[in-house]
Amino acid sequence: MSQPGWEIIVDGQRLSGQKGQTILEVMLQNGMDLPHICYHPNLGPIQTCDTCIVETEGGLLRACATRIAPNMVVNTTSGNAKDARVEAMNRILHNHQLYCTVCDNNNGNCVVHNTTEMIGISHQKYPFEPKPYKPIDDTNPFYRYDVNQCILCGRCVEACQDLEVNETLSIDWSLERPRVVWDGGVDIGESSCVSCGHCVSVCPCNALMEKSMLGEAGYLTNIPADTLKPMIEFVEDIEPSLPPVFKLSDIESTMRQSRIKRTKTVCTYCGVGCSFDIWTKDRQILKVEPTYEAPTNGISTCVKGKFGWEFVNSPDRLTSPLIRRGDKFYEASWEEAYQLIAEKMTAIKQQYGPDAFMFIASSKASNEEAYLLQKLARNVIGTNNVDNDSTYCQDPATYGLRTTVGYGGDSGSIHDMEKADLIMTIGSNTAESHPVWATRVKRAHKLKGTKLVVVDIRKHEMAERADVWVKPKPGTDGIWILGLSKYLVDQGWIDRKFLTERVDGVDDYIESLAPYTLEYTAQMTGIPKETTVKVAEMIHEAHAMSILWAMGVTQQRDGSETSLAISNLLLLTGNFGRPGTGGYPLRGHNNVQGASDFGAKPHFLPGYQDPSDDEVRARFKKVWGTEIPKNMGVNNQELTGEILKGRIKMLYVVGEDTALVDADANQVRDAFSQLEFMVVQEIFMTKTAQYADVILPASPSLEKEGTFVNTERRIQRFYQAMEPLKGTKPDWIILQEVAQHLGANWPVYRHPSEIMDEVAQLTPLLAGVRYDRLEGYHTLQWPVAPDGTDSPLLYIDRFHKPGGKAQLTPMSFVGPSQEAEKFDLHINNGQLLEHFHEGNMTYRVRGIEHLVPEVFVEVSKELAMERNLKDGMMVRLVSPTGSVKVPVLITDRVSGHELYLPMNSRGEGAINNITGTGIDTRTDTPAYKETVAYMEILDEEAPNKSPLPRYNWRFHKRHPQLGVQVEKKWRRRDYIPLVTTPAGKNQPLEEDDHGSAHH
Repeated sequence: MSQPGWEIIVDGQRLSGQKGQTILEVMLQNGMDLPHICYHPNLGPIQTCDTCIVETEGGLLRACATRIAPNMVVNTTSGNAKDARVEAMNRILHNHQLYCTVCDNNNGNCVVHNTTEMIGISHQKYPFEPKPYKPIDDTNPFYRYDVNQCILCGRCVEACQDLEVNETLSIDWSLERPRVVWDGGVDIGESSCVSCGHCVSVCPCNALMEKSMLGEAGYLTNIPADTLKPMIEFVEDIEPSLPPVFKLSDIESTMRQSRIKRTKTVCTYCGVGCSFDIWTKDRQILKVEPTYEAPTNGISTCVKGKFGWEFVNSPDRLTSPLIRRGDKFYEASWEEAYQLIAEKMTAIKQQYGPDAFMFIASSKASNEEAYLLQKLARNVIGTNNVDNDSTYCQDPATYGLRTTVGYGGDSGSIHDMEKADLIMTIGSNTAESHPVWATRVKRAHKLKGTKLVVVDIRKHEMAERADVWVKPKPGTDGIWILGLSKYLVDQGWIDRKFLTERVDGVDDYIESLAPYTLEYTAQMTGIPKETTVKVAEMIHEAHAMSILWAMGVTQQRDGSETSLAISNLLLLTGNFGRPGTGGYPLRGHNNVQGASDFGAKPHFLPGYQDPSDDEVRARFKKVWGTEIPKNMGVNNQELTGEILKGRIKMLYVVGEDTALVDADANQVRDAFSQLEFMVVQEIFMTKTAQYADVILPASPSLEKEGTFVNTERRIQRFYQAMEPLKGTKPDWIILQEVAQHLGANWPVYRHPSEIMDEVAQLTPLLAGVRYDRLEGYHTLQWPVAPDGTDSPLLYIDRFHKPGGKAQLTPMSFVGPSQEAEKFDLHINNGQLLEHFHEGNMTYRVRGIEHLVPEVFVEVSKELAMERNLKDGMMVRLVSPTGSVKVPVLITDRVSGHELYLPMNSRGEGAINNITGTGIDTRTDTPAYKETVAYMEILDEEAPNKSPLPRYNWRFHKRHPQLGVQVEKKWRRRDYIPLVTTPAGKNQPLEEDDHGSAHH
């Protein structure tokens, strides 16, 4: 509900605002600036700096924390207000050594520098005094803290405590000279810091800086320390007279703009879709700078998005086409490679027909590249055998949502989810797999009182934070959801009005719940009846509930059934179509949603159109000039069997390491060795590329333009930050050139925008998508109407089903695969925060490899005692399909005979060496989470040494508090207030609103 509009008068000007806004917010939105340092729109009022003081009839107040009232009169130019701001700035400079001209942060956006100039400080009233601490903490691999540059604004603390909600940083106000501390006073590298970068991004000066910026940004910053120190002392000697020196530093700052390029891009790791500016100097990546404008993440990042880009310049990059001759690869020209590809593909098509081909699109490449690959398959070769990574992960969620409500994607945005009274996560290690999304969940839970229910077999961070942690037996999540649903029905706690008006199949579905009594549910799942009742009560009391789920449940034989159960639960309780409600299947890769949206699926054309529909076929024939195949194609999971049966002869892979990520990887690699011909487009020599006959060196996202679709259905542009590495080409260019050598009659696409225009012409779901509507940080969430109107929140008035009604759908469960009793250990598997999947990119980032240098298997304390296991002991896990060799890590994150093996291994510890052949009953998604094994101990005398370094954040305790606790500063004896209030008058307008902004 929008707030009523109010007007205030600032320096004689009438400004429009809304109830609940502060003076500063109203001024900024009306284009009127006011000095401020500690305030940030993503953080809200912190109230430590006092540089935004204004005068009102209530006296001198902080504009950042004073809410407006109708016709409030505000004076920013009065002598009292100006004097207060000058005094506040002088106090700040007492803590900050000014040497702007030789400072790495002198890039035009230093808040301290700019505010000092804006306030008009000409001479420093209080000389800088060094703090009595070790001046530099550089123990984190990515950033360093300079205590003598820190102004104690508290932005970093607010960001850590109440935005990221990692709760590591605080200010120790009890010290004679207060300072920022990590976990109460330890080195950063020995703290619970997860290297998310929030603190660095919000720092208003050079106290916290990326190590990659040091000595690189300025013309005078890359100076040896023994020379730089005297220069700083010289600058400091003259900078008490600030204006002339500021002019010099401003000139030097302007000069930097010619050498530093700032490019908006989108993260290429998980599916959250964080966007930010990336700073480069030629090919050197200086830093990632998130911005308030970013629609999903604002200023938030994780360790990978903020610091994980070193792989782009890895010496391991492929830089020439490679052709196999025998067991070796030889460099070739592009023309030679293209001619061989065309010759082989033509011969295979003539001999075996079009369905002897399989094409795999990348969930990391752009939408336009996914579209061109499926066009190559369908238009040039004539097969629907094309797929992408979604078959391995979230196809069951897509199935569940399409069946019940119509669209196979998140029903709202991250901002809609934040409005929930109750958030439930099911099979999602959100804090590590989707860390920025998790920040919004943790923030709502901490600051807004949102209730949190976590359903997971492993005690990860989200389970620790939950109001209720529900721990089912492996593979029984769906049964518990049905038992929960039945209890809600039995208590009359379902939304009958919503069901009557907007849902079909209600009676049949309710009847299908009959077997799922509390007793049966407890027996099957191991979840106490009391827990199920407690969660039901929480749902009943919540006005709005959102459910997030991920691979913990979709990668089971009942993944689709569980996804149906989740969507049905939301329908039963009326939790669709309103802010704070809906289903959010969190996508794993940056563009796994887009690869499917743009047609890289064997049973869907772009926009999920049916290839057998005559109207659709006619539209594609008109644009493409050829008939498209009708029959359903082969998916990724079926590929291995089709090769071994001799039906698939040629495989074309773009940017997927299928030989590592497919289940039962040993059989996959056996199959690849039997192909007649294989082409791989890649940036590294991956395990999959090693089986290729031709390898074409591609370009990552920083070297090209395009769009991605994130988990919110949000289409975002990314821009080219640097030229493609010599010898490489963007995938969209490679695919065009392959098509040309195959004789295709394609238009010449000179820019990805022209590919998008063709997609919009063919695809009603994306009809209004154009690059000019995606400029900068503008985005569109599909479906997009021809006039560009998009759909951030789905199902407000109707569902995307015949008649506009949702469909409650009964289901049946087959249960986990059953193996011999000797396979007595359940091997859960998934992501770690630091690494992404097998680590092809992240192991090429030195700082990430420092944090997590190798894979390990988590075992419980109970199992360790039972088997006499020690940290670091090497074990072999043997499953029905293979084995892995990994060191042990003993932890309470797992219990009993349940183990956790992360995915970050490309060698003997690769999880898919032991995953099995079970698949989801509806979508063929491999049942990765049903892996079982027995254990062999390989070295009983191994030293008791953790394979995860003890400096890793997992071994350190967080220190939660609300924000910066500025009241402790105000209570210090040496603090003299600058804010005034008439005697006896209350201050109802002042607030302490942690992170009031929508991000």
